[in-house]
Amino acid sequence: MFPLHVWMTGSGTQFNMNVNEVISNRCCQLAGTPLGSKTPVHPNDHVNMAQSSNDSFPSAMYIASSGQREATPDPGGKSAARCHRCEAQAWKDIVKIGRTHMQDATPLTLGQEWSGYAGMLADDLERIETALQGVYRLALGGTAVGTGINSGAGFAEAAAAEIAKLTGLPFVTAPKQVHRTRRARRARAAVGTLRTLAVSLYKIGNDVRLMSCGPRLASPNWRFRK
Repeated sequence: MFPLHVWMTGSGTQFNMNVNEVISNRCCQLAGTPLGSKTPVHPNDHVNMAQSSNDSFPSAMYIASSGQREATPDPGGKSAARCHRCEAQAWKDIVKIGRTHMQDATPLTLGQEWSGYAGMLADDLERIETALQGVYRLALGGTAVGTGINSGAGFAEAAAAEIAKLTGLPFVTAPKQVHRTRRARRARAAVGTLRTLAVSLYKIGNDVRLMSCGPRLASPNWRFRK
């Protein structure tokens, strides 16, 4: 982290320019010039060329969130969904009492109950994948207000293509960059889908806990495969 004031513009300009300074100094080290000399690479004239905090900062947020998601060994709880599908099939002939809230209800099979959980997780995973499609659209090249002023022709497309190549993720330039420099709603949407998945997993765990409460057909002796 960088030593910044407690107040900062909403676009993250101070943070962005600190990053540019670090990149410039690293270039100085590689070129054998004094740190802080801004030679041969200037933090604003070169590192920040054709960019603005308004397009580079949200783009960095999107790249970081996408990369973190891909780096997770089990992104989005896919193994949990797969496990629930397998258990639904394995338990399809086990009849149990249904539950509505804390009350016993009409019967169903344990497989049917678990197929409901599998379907819930499948819906959550689908929403996550849909949300990520928006995160892959970058504002980079839109500069200060999304018009691309002071950015070279083709820079946005070339930058997105290079980022896609480096990360192995399908990043593209956003078709409408004006609103991309003003909002982070795609990132918020992606976070919202992950929160929904977390709530679903919490519900499954809580339902299993309540299944052991009786009053007639509790399940205190269930054993689950790992």
